[in-house]
Amino acid sequence: MAAAGSSGFGSWFILGLLITLGSVASWAEARAFFVFGDSLVDNGNNDYLATTARADSYPYGIDYPTRRPTGRFSNGLNIPDLISEQIGMEPTLPYLSPALTGDRLLVGANFASAGIGILNDTGIQFLNIIRITKQLEYFQQYQQRVSALIGAEQTQRLVNEALVLITLGGNDFVNNYYLVPFSARSRQFSLPDYVVYLISEYRKILQRLYELGARRVLVTGTGPFGCVPAELAIHSRNGECSVELERAAGLFNPQLVQLINNLNSEIGSDIFVAANAFDMHMDFISNPQAYGFVTSKIACCGQGPYNGIGLCTIASNLCPNRDLYAFWDPFHPSEKANRIIVQQIMTGSTQYMHPMNLSTIMALDSRV
Repeated sequence: MAAAGSSGFGSWFILGLLITLGSVASWAEARAFFVFGDSLVDNGNNDYLATTARADSYPYGIDYPTRRPTGRFSNGLNIPDLISEQIGMEPTLPYLSPALTGDRLLVGANFASAGIGILNDTGIQFLNIIRITKQLEYFQQYQQRVSALIGAEQTQRLVNEALVLITLGGNDFVNNYYLVPFSARSRQFSLPDYVVYLISEYRKILQRLYELGARRVLVTGTGPFGCVPAELAIHSRNGECSVELERAAGLFNPQLVQLINNLNSEIGSDIFVAANAFDMHMDFISNPQAYGFVTSKIACCGQGPYNGIGLCTIASNLCPNRDLYAFWDPFHPSEKANRIIVQQIMTGSTQYMHPMNLSTIMALDSRV
């Protein structure tokens, strides 16, 4: 009996070993996903920081599977979650999460932090946030941690084959240039010169990402931030978008696409892909009913005109059905709006994704 027992144990051990090896192989085959940027893509890093830019209390997360706040600036899932869902991966964890260890590291990591911008002085009013230079330092640190797990060569492969999303720029206008009348940056630069400066700084960030091994990078332009409920509450009389803020987005986005084209031609490969977040948002902002929304002007959660004043808190007005609202809070789209945006990232025409959409990227890369 003892012999039979030990042979049974041996076969269970071998089976367990095969399952473990199989899961390591599937990790290796799966595509890692890295996220950099601001509150549109932060999935909880700021919960670990002493900052006022947080989404860690009710009703944030009201429609998330756990029905609890997660640090996402959403009623439920955000854009990175939905991209992970589309490419068949589990969501990445915030880089500062204590749970991001072992095999979970191989899924990738989210380095984004609400409040940050292209410039280091953007979002200084939020105190302790992970500026983009720090996010890139953390990406280096991440690679060292993964090297200890799977070796330097495998780590380089994992990073080279990964999908990367970066979302920056909106805060450089809303929480810097236009934060207060006669802000330091608006006294230093005219708007066209400020945009040129932002693009030159963004170039350094994207080049650094490339140096750190990123080879497939989705770069989202800014949305129509002059049309968000927070700006309507301040600038709008009849629900019209802020002309000055829309002018800023209109200057910034085409120059970002030009930067991406220039970088790709210098490298000789389509490393960077431009996502036209402006048009993706304007579709449902200009015609909300066509997408099943009752409004694209009033936030679901907030107070004051258009529910656009202050933060979304337990004391705020809260709509009963989030799927009827394009905006969840004064600045951020609802989960349903995020789903519309991610659908365009996946399958959108060249109007939305240049030079190609994510489905095309996935198909091309699977042949390599």
